[in-house]
Amino acid sequence: MSINLKQSVKCPKCEHMSDVTVWSSITVKDSMDLKSDLLAGKINMFKCPSCEHIGLMPHPMLYHDEDKRLMISFSPTNDPVLKEKMFSDIKESSKNSDELDKLEGYNLRFVTEYNEMLEKILIFDNELNDKAIEVIKLMILSQDIEKSEQRNCRFGKVCDDGLEFMIHDTIENQIYTSTVPKSSYDTVYTSLIESGMKPYSFDWEVVDPTYATRLLNGYNNNF
Repeated sequence: MSINLKQSVKCPKCEHMSDVTVWSSITVKDSMDLKSDLLAGKINMFKCPSCEHIGLMPHPMLYHDEDKRLMISFSPTNDPVLKEKMFSDIKESSKNSDELDKLEGYNLRFVTEYNEMLEKILIFDNELNDKAIEVIKLMILSQDIEKSEQRNCRFGKVCDDGLEFMIHDTIENQIYTSTVPKSSYDTVYTSLIESGMKPYSFDWEVVDPTYATRLLNGYNNNF
């Protein structure tokens, strides 16, 4: 079920008060239009009617796509300690409620960045696996190892030549693209499966660069 609520928000720029609709849950089967709005960056975005300041509402959201067997828990934070606590809380809550028994064969993801949530949705919409995608992103960044720490890489789209990734250099403030052949993705995915990686979840997971590094070091998603 898709759930929303109304909140009165003070603009951080001009302090004008206005009412905003905030979504805490989106179920794709019931609300395809909401999924389109989410991917367009229109969900939980605040725009002040007075000064037109735009910002993201820091509100948790649960995204559920039954057809894709995908569930994403989004809890915005930049605090690594708080992130770990929230991740532990959702794992404990799911375990105590027996929720995991009903989600067999799902990919369960915990994210703390809005754009990361959108990227996960795009990945699974294109019938790809985010674990293999994260490994490929590390490979792309390692092509210029001296600048890898200052760059972020995101999956963009599937194109005729393969998979397109967007690379943002936070120091140079430049955006680059990199295209990886689909065959390279297939090779990485097959290799990870053969090494023990499961294409679905047994519990909530954080699939990010740290997770991809663990995969490259020989771990699978049973740790």
